[in-house]
Parts: sequence; C-alpha cells; structure tokens
Amino acid sequence: VQLQASGGGLVQAGGSLRLSCAASGLTFSSSAVGWFRQAPGKEREFVAAIRWSDGTRSYADSVKGRFTISRDNAKKTVDLQMDRLKPEDTAVYYCARGKSVAYYALSRGNTYDDWGQGTQVTVSS
Repeated sequence: VQLQASGGGLVQAGGSLRLSCAASGLTFSSSAVGWFRQAPGKEREFVAAIRWSDGTRSYADSVKGRFTISRDNAKKTVDLQMDRLKPEDTAVYYCARGKSVAYYALSRGNTYDDWGQGTQVTVSS
C-alpha cells in the first residue's frame, strides 16, 4: 500500500499549484482521501478531504474558496487545486487514505490509516 503525492513546488503569492495523490496497491473506492499539511514548527493540520463514493467534500476554513479537491476516476487520483496561494500556505502537504466516514470525520487525522510521503509547497511573498 503506497500513496504518492506530487505537484509541489515554489510559487509566488497569488499563484496556483495542483497537487495529485495516486495510490498503488490499493484503490480509493469506499475510501475517504484527505490532504493535510505541516509547516515548520507547527502541528499537522487538515486541508481538504473527499469521500470517493459520493464526492462529498470538506475544507478547512483557511482554504475555502481558494482550494478545490477533486477525484479523477480515470486516473484514480485525488487532486488538490490550490489557487490564490498565500505565504502561510507554505508547508509539506500529505495525502492520506482512510475508510469512508461521515462528513464530520473527514477532517480528523485519525480517520486516515495510509499516508503518503509528502510534497513541499513554498509560497514566496
């Protein structure tokens, strides 16, 4: 079971990046897939999640209206489109997979059992 996060990089404030989470050795069906991030010296925090079965989405307040999580059935990936990026979005971003859960549990870290290695996102001011 392996999750691969990709798409990170360096971007100026106001720019965009698109992260992608792909799975090997498992599928996303009947799963919740979430994105979390951790900045230096800070705790890991929830960013966004999607329930694969019905597309239910959850977002952290800090990214609502700027980030969009989506699933690609053909590619079997979960993508995070990040627009209007801010310096405070700088962090290592991780994707994670867990059981399909109720909406209120999508933002909880303990919902997720499998974690990817992370991809660095740096937003310069």
